[in-house]
Amino acid sequence: MSFTIHTSISAAVYENENVKPRDERRKALLGVRGLRKHHGERLLFDIERIEIATHGAYVLTGVNGAGKSTLLRVLGGLERAEIDSLRFEGQDVLRVHPYPRALRKAIVYVHQHPILFSTSVPHNIGYGLELRRLHKDEIAGRVEAAMAWAGVTHLRDSDPAKLSGGEKQRVALARAKVLQPRLLLLDEPTANLDGQAREQVIELIPTLVEAGSSVVIACHDRDLIGLPGVQRFKLRDGRLEIR
Repeated sequence: MSFTIHTSISAAVYENENVKPRDERRKALLGVRGLRKHHGERLLFDIERIEIATHGAYVLTGVNGAGKSTLLRVLGGLERAEIDSLRFEGQDVLRVHPYPRALRKAIVYVHQHPILFSTSVPHNIGYGLELRRLHKDEIAGRVEAAMAWAGVTHLRDSDPAKLSGGEKQRVALARAKVLQPRLLLLDEPTANLDGQAREQVIELIPTLVEAGSSVVIACHDRDLIGLPGVQRFKLRDGRLEIR
């Protein structure tokens, strides 16, 4: 397989406040300093700095138990950790527990095992838009476009509980995409998938970046790790390595 992500993912300079508009793709979208997480007495990780560039694409690797999923949840504001400072789109975020509303809208986390409502595929995809009180016509339009993008239009009338693992993952990605996130956090999106189902999910990843999102993917998948234009983070012994 060969997919290309057309994006500059070189590490953004956290301190640089003078990046010109034409250099938008090099600006830091999210910057966190002094990130520490304990599980009981155990220090899971102690990260001096992590930066996610605008329109950046990253994979987060590490052995099982290294804390990859936990780090994604912390970045998504879903789990508490010690944070010395956090900046989003060049602005200091003074309150990180919980995240302010604007940040919660901008960052979307997709679980490794997506939970779907037992209603319908379109309702699952459009649920977040309903919570944001968008007009039903706009919701319908976005849902149709997302279903076509994810290749799940034919599942419109299917029982969500009876979807395959790959189908559920594509519905979950469509549910995230319609929210137009600035940062999308994907936790092992191809885990437990094989063959065509896995390839279909992998093919969607570059288009998320092209649509304007920064993407961080926790994974062990060699094809995701090897995608052109993707930078690699590795959690090792509680530290974050940039490769």
